[in-house]
Amino acid sequence: MAEGKTLRVKRISIPDSKRRGVGPVSLATVAARAGVSIATVSRIVNGQTGRASSETIERVRQAIESVGYQPNQLGRALRSRESRLVAMLSSNLDNPVMATIAASTEAALREAGYVMILCDTHDRPDLQDDYLNAMRSQVVQGYVLVASQPSPGLSEFVARGAPMVFVSRRSPFGTCAFVGADNLAAGADAADHLLDCGIAEPAVVFPQPGSSTSRERVKGFCDRAVARGVDLDAIRAVHATGRSHLEIGYEAARMFTDRASWPKGAMCVSDQIAYGVHRLAQESGVLVPDDCRLVGIDGNPINAWIAPWLTSVEIPHGDFGPCVVDLLLGLWAGEQPREHLLAHRLAVTTLRG
Repeated sequence: MAEGKTLRVKRISIPDSKRRGVGPVSLATVAARAGVSIATVSRIVNGQTGRASSETIERVRQAIESVGYQPNQLGRALRSRESRLVAMLSSNLDNPVMATIAASTEAALREAGYVMILCDTHDRPDLQDDYLNAMRSQVVQGYVLVASQPSPGLSEFVARGAPMVFVSRRSPFGTCAFVGADNLAAGADAADHLLDCGIAEPAVVFPQPGSSTSRERVKGFCDRAVARGVDLDAIRAVHATGRSHLEIGYEAARMFTDRASWPKGAMCVSDQIAYGVHRLAQESGVLVPDDCRLVGIDGNPINAWIAPWLTSVEIPHGDFGPCVVDLLLGLWAGEQPREHLLAHRLAVTTLRG
């Protein structure tokens, strides 16, 4: 710049409407516009209006509208230790049952004014704990555990009384709120169906190691079969390990070594295990349900499309959501943990003529 020259800067006034969206507007900006203290604005924004006149409240309201102030909901949640967030931790969202439960719960929470965060733990206890800790930092108001695994973090959450609803599998750490089915009765109904079909030596197919849900279904099946006169040793129990119930069913069915060794009927503790058994049956030349009648438990909505051969004990997973919300509301109100056991029904396959 040449010596002796003066740089003149023209001050440009930017309308409030143009300022919005440039960055977050602070309480100080609102206070300056309304001509009140920051503390007064803070109290009014957070609903504490008892100490302010109607004129002051109106000035603050107009200032908020003028400058485009948006309250920091996360900050308010951190200060009050309360939010409208609920975390669902599901063990395997590849399973249509888990997806149905998630959709039902999300819809029920949304109807009640809450937002659901969905996490897939892939049935890993370490990942489950990682998500629990991450959700705690987000100040979630409650937790929904779908088919949870025992883990150190989960034990700690239960011990400190975090508002938690367990779904499908009960809490492994004492009495907690629970939504699910009567798995013992479901297994018993599967046994009744196979025995009523004249199958004297049924088989049962399950994961090893299995969850509490699987163990209850197997126990219900075996107890009912024995009560109806079947020798416990005559029940062929086959199991396998695998990354999914599809794989477990396929691998467990390998214990039926040839076509002649296949049972006339078998209960699979889940529909997906039944899908795996059916795949190996096809490869072995065994017809389902003509040569081997399969009974699953779950009632996957897709059965009518991909497994018309499957008789299934149908559990209304699509109705779980409202029950979950009811239990959460009770826990938030200080009630003792309760449970909802939803009724199941047997959807029977009609044999081909």
